[in-house]
Amino acid sequence: MRRIAIAMAKGGVGKTTTAVNLSHGLARAGARVLLVDCDTQGQAAKFLGIDPPLGLYEFVTRRDDKGAPVSKKDTLCPARPNLWLLAGGDKLIELKNWLGEQPRDIRPTALRRSLVPKDDSLDFMIFDCAPGWDVLSVNILMAVNEVLCPVALQGPALEGLKTFFRYLLSAQKVNKDLRLNYVLPTLFDKRTRQSYQIYQQLYRLFRRQLCDPIHYNVRLSEAPSQGQTIFEFEGHAIGAADYEKLTRRIMDNGGPEK
Repeated sequence: MRRIAIAMAKGGVGKTTTAVNLSHGLARAGARVLLVDCDTQGQAAKFLGIDPPLGLYEFVTRRDDKGAPVSKKDTLCPARPNLWLLAGGDKLIELKNWLGEQPRDIRPTALRRSLVPKDDSLDFMIFDCAPGWDVLSVNILMAVNEVLCPVALQGPALEGLKTFFRYLLSAQKVNKDLRLNYVLPTLFDKRTRQSYQIYQQLYRLFRRQLCDPIHYNVRLSEAPSQGQTIFEFEGHAIGAADYEKLTRRIMDNGGPEK
């Protein structure tokens, strides 16, 4: 089973868009996928058009917000064929508090201990990460072995990447298997010189990890309001073609990185 964090220090780069569409793309290809929403905004459920009553908080703590016991099975929400969601949202604030109360020696790996299955029931776990660095972020990077960084091709794009590198290097001191396997350019706008300039910078720095870009596409921004992935909302849109390419690359285990 592969465990991939969709992570970046900066917000607004398309992490949730990528996590949701990649997860559905993998599921459509026949893989069994668990999407884990690790953001207090809980956007993944909204993007998929579902409203799970339980989620990651209950899965890890084994209780609901009133203290009643909860089974892990009840926290997994079927989202699409082959795709399940562990929802995020406001309750993750309490989860962070819970993680902070764990003994120091197991605190960074508490999420991995409770979340990562020991059998072959899943093919992929995709983690939709929030920007920033806290006890939950640390736990996610201890639970995964691959990282995909979306980088918006606008503004000071590389600043967020530099910040995330510091997080990644810190996590790799403990999780020796953790690798940055994919750098995904997002919001690629053919009309602007800046998109091409930043893409060339990324190409020079991350030639092996660099994925084909996700083009700026209004359909990608419209799909979440309908509770649909891009494949459902407009399967012929350029955004669908872009995420199909990303899905194939991930399924091939990164092409040249294999």
